[in-house]
Amino acid sequence: MAAHAAQRDDQLCNGDDDVPELYNSDDEAWNSMEDEGSDHVSVPCVFCDRNLGSVAETLQHCKADHGVYIPELVNKHSLDDYGYIKMINYIRVSKCPAESLLMVPNGSLPWDNDEYMKPVLPDDPLLQIDVEELSGPTAMMLSPSTDDQASVLLHRARQAEDRAQRAEEALAQAVEDLNKLKLLAQGLVLDADTNRGRSSLGPVAELRDDEDEAYFSSYGHYSIHEEMLKDRVRTDSYRDFMYNNMDVFKDKVVLDVGCGTGILSMFAAKAGARKVIAVDQSEIIYQAIDIVRSNQLEDTITLIKGRIEEINLPVEKVDIIISEWMGYFLLFESMLDSVIYARDRYLAPDGLVFPDRCNISLAAVGDVQKHNERVAFWDDVYGFHMTCMKKAVVPEAVVEVLKPETVISEPAVIKTIDCGTVTVPALEFSVDFTLKITLDTFCTAIVGYFDIFFDMRCRNKVEFSTSPNCPKTHWKQTVFILENPISVKAGEELQGQITVHKNIKDPRALLITLDLSGRRQTYSLQ
Repeated sequence: MAAHAAQRDDQLCNGDDDVPELYNSDDEAWNSMEDEGSDHVSVPCVFCDRNLGSVAETLQHCKADHGVYIPELVNKHSLDDYGYIKMINYIRVSKCPAESLLMVPNGSLPWDNDEYMKPVLPDDPLLQIDVEELSGPTAMMLSPSTDDQASVLLHRARQAEDRAQRAEEALAQAVEDLNKLKLLAQGLVLDADTNRGRSSLGPVAELRDDEDEAYFSSYGHYSIHEEMLKDRVRTDSYRDFMYNNMDVFKDKVVLDVGCGTGILSMFAAKAGARKVIAVDQSEIIYQAIDIVRSNQLEDTITLIKGRIEEINLPVEKVDIIISEWMGYFLLFESMLDSVIYARDRYLAPDGLVFPDRCNISLAAVGDVQKHNERVAFWDDVYGFHMTCMKKAVVPEAVVEVLKPETVISEPAVIKTIDCGTVTVPALEFSVDFTLKITLDTFCTAIVGYFDIFFDMRCRNKVEFSTSPNCPKTHWKQTVFILENPISVKAGEELQGQITVHKNIKDPRALLITLDLSGRRQTYSLQ
């Protein structure tokens, strides 16, 4: 579209012959503009079987031969576009005598029914004109004399400009009204003010609403919340952490970032929190409101719909921030960025963030059968070579539950995150790692997973892992398949480097580069 627009601008600037001059004195130019769109038009009269050559001729015919001047009816009954359409269709359907229309009183119109919005004739020319052309002085210009054609066209151009100006003003007013409604809805649901300012704390905070719509829309579906709630490892860990450390939550003000159905907020309320503020941008917030009310917790929990970066909380500071922000490979979806924003803006100096610590680990995988199914498969597909597909398949990181017996190395922690101090830039990193091999085989992939800890000031510490050797979670594991397996022996060390950074085009997605035994491959997680 940009190239097309540039070409069009060049034509205008260069005086292309296809662009008409607005003030051409050539009579033929005026005549062609006047006649444009009216060639070969046949307009049936609404009262008889006669066909006329234009709308103007038809209106004049109705006045001269049937005694009814339709523009006068439009003015008499103050008809808008819809009223005019209904009237024309009514006349065609009912075949009423022309004189009966002159006797129709104001206020009681026989065509005032939506059934007459349906055209009687396909592409009826009488329905394709602006009703404003049938009222006021314009009605006299439907059949201008030859001498007045130029002035008539100029008059219509000015009218078109006026209508465009009014439409532009109406659109601006509609946009303003829509913004007012949004603010009103926010106030009713959230009990908080909206601040449309943008954060400078990273690419996620700077995303526009339309750029981030798909992410939040995905969390508006109930199935994803059902899956997370049924993840007992996840949900039990949060519950046990709060219920077994009630002294941490007693009389505290708690912020739940990305509250979803409100389960963590309700845990916090039951654990003794004085006030809980639950924030979520997705449509699930409306169900959360009902859930909170159903459990008689509305006096403790305040729900706010909006992005944490764009709203003002009803308190200056909070004592605790809780959030289930983790994505695949821990950092997918970049929701930790929003928790960091909330921490830096709202957390009291001695406040706590939970979970407070996380690890990302890697391990080597040896699963020749799975490698054959995923990669070697393309060497011979029903007798055809499709090896080019490997270049498309391999760079896609796979999220799946890995068989524990396929892990062929000791794990290596590549990143430890302190949620109380980490910064957004620190979530993009490059680090060397070493995997100690435990089996003579082929390394066909590298697996990534994470561990979560609830430690800070907790007498009863809670932790869980998404390792292949632990009970499965909805996060599963993230597998990076190698295009060419590497022969390894027990006891040797496999050296590598991993680089993790956000996708510039979509900062909620990740690009992960592995350098392993002189081979380099970048994987996308999106």
